[in-house]
Amino acid sequence: MRDLAKLPKAHLHLHFTGSMRTSTLQDMATGHGLRLPSVLLDGDPLRVPADERGWFRFQRLYDAARACVRSEADMRRLVDEAAADDAAEGSGRLEIQVDPTSYAPFVGGITPAVEIVLDAARVASAAHGTEVAVVVAASRMRHPLDARTLARLSARYAGQGPGEVVGFGLSNDERRGDTEEFAAAFRIARRAGLASVPHGGELLGPDHVRQVVSALAPERLGHGVRAGEDPALLDELVAAGVALEVCPSSNVGLGVYPDLEAVPLRRLVDAGARVALGADDPLLFGSRLGAQYEAARTVHGFTDAELAALARSSIEASRASSGTRARLLAGVDAWLASPDGGAGDAPPLSSASHPPAR
Repeated sequence: MRDLAKLPKAHLHLHFTGSMRTSTLQDMATGHGLRLPSVLLDGDPLRVPADERGWFRFQRLYDAARACVRSEADMRRLVDEAAADDAAEGSGRLEIQVDPTSYAPFVGGITPAVEIVLDAARVASAAHGTEVAVVVAASRMRHPLDARTLARLSARYAGQGPGEVVGFGLSNDERRGDTEEFAAAFRIARRAGLASVPHGGELLGPDHVRQVVSALAPERLGHGVRAGEDPALLDELVAAGVALEVCPSSNVGLGVYPDLEAVPLRRLVDAGARVALGADDPLLFGSRLGAQYEAARTVHGFTDAELAALARSSIEASRASSGTRARLLAGVDAWLASPDGGAGDAPPLSSASHPPAR
């Protein structure tokens, strides 16, 4: 079997705080004199039921981790380590998702918070050879006017290269907020050329997916895995070219499915869906991007050719430049052509400017 760490791929669903290493969380908590729930440090993947109490427990732990990120240095460390970890697993493109409002109080506002993350992304891209771009996400738990503010801020930094904003998202509990009330923010983002990448179709089923698609016109759907329960809806998503950011470990961690085998990855792929595997929140769910590909191989029986197709799908669903896409896709072909996958290493990032993909 070919080495999956050498398979070039794009990582399109990774949250800022959730990307953190456990050791980094411990360092930050100690440095700021904060006590953490032991479950955040024991290394065991989180398992909660798929109900409001389960989500509350998940959110409480996530908030405890986020409260440890209290300085510009902390924020830069997170971006650098996320890029390093992705590079080690063959990711040539990372589009990391951040809600800057959570960190704004410590760095002087939402604008400095965004600029710190973008600058750290540029530095990390050069240091680790993985392009790091940013998705700015609003929260369903906040007022839709806050989302408009974030969309306008995101538009100022729109682009496709390292250290630029490539998309606008909507995260947090799908059961909260009125999806249609966030439509204005997404229109602002789309006018600026940003990808619409809201969450939907993990905690709630096909009806919610239809609401998100109708109101927010997604280019990619964060999770979207529950679309597999409605063949007609899945066919519509395939026909519209909406990519699904499928995160198997978090689906199990949040109780949506009892185990990895129950995640309908094979059904989605066989239906023709463009799937991009993601790790979501490795800090809580215990596994990074490489483990999602390993599960596709060992749990769902994907061949190396099918794994290469998943990697291609992730690259094509990214907002990377045409040059970066071509480089990574060539690396996928080389990985598949080599008996051990050793030839799959993508060429290093070019210092030249990237032509637009669209």
